[in-house]
Amino acid sequence: MTADTFHLNQQLPLATDKPLWLFGYGSLIFRADFPFLDRKPARIAGWQRRFWQGSHDHRGTPDAPGRVATLVPAQQAGWCVGMAYLISPEVLHPLDERERNGYLRVMTDLHLQGQGTVDGLMYIANADNGAFLGPAPLPDMARQIHHSAGQSGPNADYVLGLADALVDLQAEDDHVFALADAVRALRRTG
Repeated sequence: MTADTFHLNQQLPLATDKPLWLFGYGSLIFRADFPFLDRKPARIAGWQRRFWQGSHDHRGTPDAPGRVATLVPAQQAGWCVGMAYLISPEVLHPLDERERNGYLRVMTDLHLQGQGTVDGLMYIANADNGAFLGPAPLPDMARQIHHSAGQSGPNADYVLGLADALVDLQAEDDHVFALADAVRALRRTG
């Protein structure tokens, strides 16, 4: 699959013309630069966050991609915690533009804090997209992140912003926290 998924997402039919819930698990948690009607902490089952997706636009360049979060099937039972936003369907166009670097919209069951389970959607970058980088040793990922920047700023700011947002949500994520610690260490040493 191509790395540019904008047109693929635009062709996906929506089952409703009413507001719908969007699950954010990466930068959407702390950088919601789109209009929304409501937001609530949320979680999904069966997935875990990994910095395995390349960013050739927002947090890197085509020649030096950054690393951003995607979801992969969880190795063991558990929850991926994030933020859910109630959005109008017309907000999907700018979100499809924002998430065009390999992410596809998929439906999911969202567990909203204090509200139960609702149908929702999320953007996920599968291993078959042209920007997928896959796993790498933590020190290598941290160095790549430390040296990458794109139109949305330094890649390190993304990792640290996500780690801070997860702390605020009282969420555990060993992968993100270990990567943030490694990036902070690189920032201290240059």
